[in-house]
Amino acid sequence: MASGEHLKALLRSHIKGDDSHFLTVAMQLAAHEAKQGHGKLAEDLRTLIDSAKKNRLPSGQLVPIGQPRGELSSLLSVSLPKTRISEMILDDVTQGRLDRIISEQRNFEKIRAHGLSPRRKLLLVGPPGTGKTMTASALAGELGIPLYIVRLDSLITKFMGETAAKLRQVFDAIHETRGIYFFDEFDAIGSQRGLANDVGEIRRVLNSFLQMIEQDQSHSLIIAATNHPEILDHALFRRFDDVIEYGLPGMEQTKAVLKNRLVNFSKSIRSWDKLCKSAEGLSYAELTRAADDAIKDAIIQDRAEVAVKDVEKHLQERKAFHGRQRS
Repeated sequence: MASGEHLKALLRSHIKGDDSHFLTVAMQLAAHEAKQGHGKLAEDLRTLIDSAKKNRLPSGQLVPIGQPRGELSSLLSVSLPKTRISEMILDDVTQGRLDRIISEQRNFEKIRAHGLSPRRKLLLVGPPGTGKTMTASALAGELGIPLYIVRLDSLITKFMGETAAKLRQVFDAIHETRGIYFFDEFDAIGSQRGLANDVGEIRRVLNSFLQMIEQDQSHSLIIAATNHPEILDHALFRRFDDVIEYGLPGMEQTKAVLKNRLVNFSKSIRSWDKLCKSAEGLSYAELTRAADDAIKDAIIQDRAEVAVKDVEKHLQERKAFHGRQRS
């Protein structure tokens, strides 16, 4: 018969309203019964699961979005992204690490049954525009769970103890409603204790965060992202299961981004390598914006194609803007 772990997992999923996870565990249970020689029971379970999948909401929604209420509504914004990892241009190492996270999440109960924990606390580091935020959306899309973005502007206040109290509300939500909880610009609360501009309240908030993330045993994923890993407190790094580094695109990634973005307007472009050299030093986001600007120019001028010089113009504009921001 069903194992205790399966029954507990089914009950937890039902309480949280997580239909996707409920059906995943149910399939594992059917496979378990088949291995035990209970073929008729396994077949009946699979029939019921197939019927449940057909009766899902017309929108295809896998998990009802838990809309934050009360004060929590000012701390979290929620969406159900449709983004997929396959839509991202990634190097092989980063691709492999994200695939592993997805695989472990999809086999959550199987891993837990052996006393192990799947990766679910992630720190993403790298320059702006390199894919950190899109990664959070893509993981939510792959797993069919809501994406909750923690609004640091509402979380951090000047009143002693208030920020830590709000952070506790966020972690209570993390425990109660499965989803991806995304802390962007994480250095705002994770900077090293003892820095010259350190203030007592932020130090207390960091201490609270360290304690809460270490104690967290929920089914949610906690993702923090920063452009400045060098100023993060060293104690933070060991609280995360994975630290994934994002960098600027290389020649092959740049070519893939431009080709994908310009696909319907690039028939006359032959010298992609030349274009990629012009784009050197730009992020994925900047490449996308430059390509989009070239396409918009073509549309306005009633042209069906863009030329290399059209794209180069906007790449150079992005570089000039990038340079002014650095200086």
